[in-house]
Amino acid sequence: MPAARPETTVAIVVGPSTHPPGTHEVKAGGRLLAWALENMKNVSGVRARVFFEEWPRDRTVLDDVDAVVFIGDLFPPHRMEDSATILEDLAAMMRRGAGIVCLHHANGVPAENAPPDGAHPLLEWMGGYFAPRNRHHRSVARVFDSVTVSPAGPSHPVSAGWRTFTVADEPYYNNYFGPDGNRPAPNVTILATAQVPPEDPKTEAVAWGVERKDGGRGFGVVMPHFYKNWADENLRRLILNGVVWAAGREVPATGVETPPPDLHAFGAAGIEPRPRRTETKK
Repeated sequence: MPAARPETTVAIVVGPSTHPPGTHEVKAGGRLLAWALENMKNVSGVRARVFFEEWPRDRTVLDDVDAVVFIGDLFPPHRMEDSATILEDLAAMMRRGAGIVCLHHANGVPAENAPPDGAHPLLEWMGGYFAPRNRHHRSVARVFDSVTVSPAGPSHPVSAGWRTFTVADEPYYNNYFGPDGNRPAPNVTILATAQVPPEDPKTEAVAWGVERKDGGRGFGVVMPHFYKNWADENLRRLILNGVVWAAGREVPATGVETPPPDLHAFGAAGIEPRPRRTETKK
């Protein structure tokens, strides 16, 4: 008799990355996220499958996926082989109500992948995206030695259990939410904000969620840049809340709880980043 299927399946798709050790660490980050999802203390029945720099070859696997999470340098489907097929498969998944999540740089859609009017599928699927040096919009990537991130949607499930935190990171800002004065659509909720840049601070969205007409959900968060920040309980809870919510599961009132991860256990090339000489342009 075949084993019963887990209640929820999350596919983690790791795209290519050329960042130095300690930054992005997308393969280690994908493994860590999978471990965290399968070891949540207060949410059970979640299985995570990780795919490294490839889309599932067995397309029937996609039928069981409740949410797909992307991590990598820029939106991975554009950096992977047979991009058009991946986007077609994603569109079909979104139509049936699957969730989508992008972490940090995976939110990025550069000019060569975005039409002049900015109407990339992520705008509908996830509610917004990071638009580096695009024709229609210019988001900003900048590393801060100290940035404070605060909950912005107190009644939203993704806001459960985490509090304002301060880390060194690269929270992209002036992210793109649409042509209507760049205001988020009515079905988009800003979930976390930061006051950046320090010399001219404005309230900038660094995490958001969308509830789509097809019944699916999308979640975008523009951190973590530094791998070591997975150890931050509040940031990790924000991310895990978002993944659980996007997969259609109920987020506990106290937020998702996990054991502290051993950052050395997931194959990172470096835990601490190398000393930074100049800011990376993206």
